[in-house]
This record gives sequence, C-alpha cells and structure tokens, in this order.
Amino acid sequence: AAVLQDFGVPPVLINSVADHVPVLFEPGRTVAVSAAVEEVKKTSSKWIKTQGNEFAAFAHGAFAVSESNVATLRDCIAGQQVHHRKKSFQEEFRSLLERQQAC
Repeated sequence: AAVLQDFGVPPVLINSVADHVPVLFEPGRTVAVSAAVEEVKKTSSKWIKTQGNEFAAFAHGAFAVSESNVATLRDCIAGQQVHHRKKSFQEEFRSLLERQQAC
C-alpha cells in the first residue's frame, strides 16, 4: 500500500492470503499503470529475496479491469479465503491468463 501511495497510485483494496496478495488500485492521473506495476514488482521482489529460499518461486501478475467490473473484483478480493475454497488460486490465475491470451 505504501509503495502505491508513494508512487501516486491510490490502493483501493489489498488482501493477503496464504499464497498470493491481490491488489486493486486506481490508475494515477500522471503515472502509467505499467510504471506503477513495475514499481510494485521491483519493491516486492527486492523484499521477498530477504525472506528466504522458500519464496524462490514468487511471481507477479497484473490485469487491467474495466470500471464496470471493479465492484465484482472488490468483492472477490475481499472474500479471498472463501472464494478459493471453490477454485484454487493457481486454477484461477491460469484461467485469467488463458482469457487474456484469447483477447
């Protein structure tokens, strides 16, 4: 949250769970989304390297969401523990990647 805030991109919702941290943020007026994602990736990668070898498989992913889907995404992020009882994070992430490739 602090990285995004300092970069001029307000975080809307962040919810950490066992194997991932979903983040929803508003695009900045003067900051490209790609620059904000790059800053989060750079900062989190630097930090995760200090946490030990068990985090060696740490990865990032980013997806743009239309304004009409923000409320649904917010509910999904807020309810991650319940949401992933039905579909694992890995299954959902693969599905998101496949949908993005189809576009």
